[in-house]
Amino acid sequence: MLKKKLFLLFLASTTLLTSCFKDNDDELSTELTEEISFEIKDFIYRGLNFFYLYKADTPELANDAFANDDEKNTFLNSFESPESLFDFLSSPQDRFSFLTDDYVELINNLNGVTENNGMEFGLVRYPDGSGNVFGYVRYVLPNTDAAAKGLERGIIFNTVDGQQITENNFSELFQPTTYTIGIATFDGENVTSTSDSVALTKAPYTENPVYIANTLIVEDQPIGYLLYNAFTRDFDPQLNAAFGQFKADGITELVLDLRYNGGGSVSTATDLAGMITGQFQGQTFYTEEWNADRQDEYAEPGLFDGVLTTGEALNSLNLTRVYVITTGRTASASELVINGLSPYIDVIQVGTNTTGKFQASFLLFDAPAPDFSLNQANPSHTYAMLPLVFKTANVNGVTDFIDGLTPDVELGEDYSNLGVLGDEREPLLEACLNEIFPGRSPDRAPVEILEVVGESKQNSPLHQLMIAEQD
Repeated sequence: MLKKKLFLLFLASTTLLTSCFKDNDDELSTELTEEISFEIKDFIYRGLNFFYLYKADTPELANDAFANDDEKNTFLNSFESPESLFDFLSSPQDRFSFLTDDYVELINNLNGVTENNGMEFGLVRYPDGSGNVFGYVRYVLPNTDAAAKGLERGIIFNTVDGQQITENNFSELFQPTTYTIGIATFDGENVTSTSDSVALTKAPYTENPVYIANTLIVEDQPIGYLLYNAFTRDFDPQLNAAFGQFKADGITELVLDLRYNGGGSVSTATDLAGMITGQFQGQTFYTEEWNADRQDEYAEPGLFDGVLTTGEALNSLNLTRVYVITTGRTASASELVINGLSPYIDVIQVGTNTTGKFQASFLLFDAPAPDFSLNQANPSHTYAMLPLVFKTANVNGVTDFIDGLTPDVELGEDYSNLGVLGDEREPLLEACLNEIFPGRSPDRAPVEILEVVGESKQNSPLHQLMIAEQD
């Protein structure tokens, strides 16, 4: 069966692809010719007509929408650009499908390689309703410019290159390779500028998503804490090693911190669920719903198993309970873990509502159906797309949580006092420990939950996507 081969096909060819298309790009005009533009539009239509989850929402994608090819081609040519056609064909309920004109960058992102200065941040509206925005440092990646400049979690900034960050400009301000942030303070109500600033420069960087994996001794019990920031398949062995250490330490409870995890690989999510448990091998972790044309051929359940794709045995903890920290930035594969585990073990969610992303994507190239594969891709351009192709449900049929998964214990991050990630007094971790050990310490007063409008990964083509691939 063809199902889910696409992802591995392009990952295996990354090095060759990058070198080949650098040469090709030099020869291609920055303006698409009419012929190439039509080829891209035709690819978009063919791909969405074949695989798109929400195909039924767009009458023009119906198999009998056009009487003949000439009528269909006239329709395609009526759009000024490939992007305008893609937007038209996309369903109103689709927040996540993606079209790119540079799949070389996309492939680098899928491998965990980005241009990065090491400052991972969130962007938050001022509480005064002014439309201004401030940034807060979530964490700093090791061996980066931000680490060298001494940035750390909790630092507040409100300008970039001297410009106040606002709800209208935040998407563009952080795109340059080098920019300077203006340091500020936040007391819970007011943002106050200071005279300090830090210049930051991006460089190619590969991020290990296993950011913290520690065993805490709390009231004489070993408690595992994992801050996991992306479901990046290349780092599955490091994730499994972290669980090997938890197992060796004999942890009795696990706090899984997914507060900044926007998702990634479906396969890795399945493996993580198996590391947390282990007692459900062969049982259904999730089911799939495709469009009506593809359902019978392509849909198959995702099962708990006991090995990584490398053949390495999972280090399973056989837990019957897990505590998961979430925020509005917790999405896709993160939500799959929470939703998929819930019918089997107690999942105690602490934080705020998740994003509400339960659909998976394939990477499609301009190539013949049904493969749409890299090795048959049209060499005239570097367009590709990641349309939503199926939605997931847990074994009880729970899906369509468009407003996100609701926490059992609601607590927002306090940007005036973020605490140290992995420290027992960090507010969200402390809230989990208070659930594990009732009466351990008094509950914190609730903080106003301010709106997060953006983050450092917002310009990544893979932001909050869930990628399906072959096991």
